[in-house]
Amino acid sequence: MQSAITALDYYLPPTVVPNSRLAEEFPDWTVDKIEAKTGIAQRHISAPDECSSDLAVRAAQKLFASGSCRPEEVDFLLLCTQSPDYFLPTTACLVQQRLELSRKTGALDFNLGCSGFVYGLGLAKGLIETGQARKVLLLTAETYSKFINPADRSVRTIFGDGAAATLIEAVPSAEGSAPFIGPFDFGTDGRGGCNLMVPTGGMRRRRANDQAQPAADAQGNVRGPEDLYMNGPEIFNFTLEAVPQSIRNVLAAAQTSMDQVDLCVLHQANQYMLEHLRRKLGVSEDKFLISMKHCGNTVSSTIPIALKNASDAGRLRSGQQLLLSGFGVGYSWASALVQWR
Repeated sequence: MQSAITALDYYLPPTVVPNSRLAEEFPDWTVDKIEAKTGIAQRHISAPDECSSDLAVRAAQKLFASGSCRPEEVDFLLLCTQSPDYFLPTTACLVQQRLELSRKTGALDFNLGCSGFVYGLGLAKGLIETGQARKVLLLTAETYSKFINPADRSVRTIFGDGAAATLIEAVPSAEGSAPFIGPFDFGTDGRGGCNLMVPTGGMRRRRANDQAQPAADAQGNVRGPEDLYMNGPEIFNFTLEAVPQSIRNVLAAAQTSMDQVDLCVLHQANQYMLEHLRRKLGVSEDKFLISMKHCGNTVSSTIPIALKNASDAGRLRSGQQLLLSGFGVGYSWASALVQWR
């Protein structure tokens, strides 16, 4: 037996913030300028009382409603989030109860951002192909908007909230056939951790006191120590260096080339970055998926959301070779080949 993606779905909260609203708040930015720079026309924002677990549950319920799998058939739950409901208990345990999964279901959280979906595929593959599970439900869910200062346009124009549900399960494999998931390439460089972070709130720096007031930076973006900070230029430089090499590593491990790849689906960070990566990789536009206009950068959910949209549009066909790559906060990156079923 080997592992394969057999179902996908996603959920976006109903509140929408279009570029027109941001243009009203930041008068020196027009609607067209925001979309041209980011490739995003709108983003979905969670309600004040809506957490990552709520989005994850909704995404999973949509997947179950499609008939792809029944809750009682899931024997391992993986939840990728950097905005958990609590420090403890593990959010995946709470989701297990709400989805009415079996008490024999394994469940864990893992804290990764933009690389999290590909890491999750690697974890699911390991569980299945070592006989520890047969059906793994991978949930990716984020509410980054709760970390963002409303006056910080450097991140507010980019990030949106959302969740995706991906079913990975054991399927028969023909002798000598290529894997449906893999090979993988993983990478980490913690030196870049300071370039995309929420400085306070954890145990290293506890919640800021009342005197820690937000302040404006040199570009006029306002944030405090409890707000998300992103050093855009450094993230951009890291991405252009790490991602192409990671992709080359995966292709070499599979003894294949970019010519044999049918579609590249990278983390949907923003259009500016993706276009630079596409040109550096030498991939034609028809083999490179950009799918974030309607929802923005949803962190660990961007790749499964893009895959679901491509599938619904008839752009994916059984047997196609997909190249996936996630990258960002950490720094952390991961790439993999996936054969679409």
